[in-house]
Amino acid sequence: MASQTPSPTDFLELDGSLSDEERDIRDTVRAFVRDRIVPNVGEWFEEARIPRELARELGKLGVLGMHLEGYGCAGTSATAYGLACMELEAGDSGLRSLVSVQGSLAMFAIWKWGSEEQKQEWLPRMAAGEAIGCFGLTEPDSGSDPGAMRTNARRDGDDWIVNGRKMWITNGSLADVAVVWARTDEGVRGFLVPKGTPGFTTNDIHRKLSLRASVTSELVLDDVRLPADAVLPEVSSLRGPLSCLNEARFGIIWGAAGAARACFEAALDYSKTRVQFGKPIASFQIQQQKLAMMALEVNRAALLALHLGRLKDEGRLRPEQVSMGKLGNVNAALEVARTARQVLGANGVTLEYPVIRHMNNLESVVTYEGTADVHALVVGGALTGIQAFR
Repeated sequence: MASQTPSPTDFLELDGSLSDEERDIRDTVRAFVRDRIVPNVGEWFEEARIPRELARELGKLGVLGMHLEGYGCAGTSATAYGLACMELEAGDSGLRSLVSVQGSLAMFAIWKWGSEEQKQEWLPRMAAGEAIGCFGLTEPDSGSDPGAMRTNARRDGDDWIVNGRKMWITNGSLADVAVVWARTDEGVRGFLVPKGTPGFTTNDIHRKLSLRASVTSELVLDDVRLPADAVLPEVSSLRGPLSCLNEARFGIIWGAAGAARACFEAALDYSKTRVQFGKPIASFQIQQQKLAMMALEVNRAALLALHLGRLKDEGRLRPEQVSMGKLGNVNAALEVARTARQVLGANGVTLEYPVIRHMNNLESVVTYEGTADVHALVVGGALTGIQAFR
């Protein structure tokens, strides 16, 4: 018989379903976030910056490409990677985005579709945080429909000439190498474009009110000449970038649960200390209802993430299930953040508390790596056998 009330953030006692190694990884990342990120991220958000040196710190932590095998990567389970994403995003979505783009987009693209020479050149340095990568797929006029991309590459002797624009690229101006997807006569190909390549420039996007502790850039490619060995040799279709996006979306499923948990914890703690009408607001029924609904969503999101993590580790996770997870958990996290902001009252809009920062960040998370609308249509297509957007 249970001897005590369950933890508010682990009401369903999922901790017991984790292995010792998974708990150790989670606790290590949680401690890093608590000590290094939480005390500083409000200031970074306000100043719209993220320190570049964090990449090396994250490399030492072992989370960059941690679910990949070899080349200096840790080779952990998908579930362990998910747990790390949960703790990182409990700190800030921008932090988890840096790790996701590095490991699940840029590094995964090279690891999955690159040559052995490309892997040896980039992956060990990227795993250590010595080199940063970005992933150029989205364009100014091509977001949810990557098949409509205009960036193109043509052969010129043994070289390639690449022209185009990419937009909303996380890590863009920080990156030492960009994985750029372009239309060619042979299909959609991926190209490794090192920083400093003539014709390749970046422009940071300013005046954001979301993901401010994250670098977001435009990539500009004007007659960029690349050698033959710059192309990823193992894929020539949209299967390449879409496989990478599926990896990143898996991390978002966990990350959103972490952001929700951070907002819920802030609201729960605040409700116990904020006194109105002579007693803590936690004693009022309407606040307890809000807390109960937030706890439900936080625990349900963690349960969904864990289940999908186990499916991925067993090699059974389908893209449609990833879409359901991303759709459900990000929308749930948004609802938790908005409810938590109400519990905090006026304090809910200040960066002294994490809630408004998470709330603003999640407005980007619900859109990137596939909008909520598109993921709903992916699930709808799987349910009905009818593709609504094709």
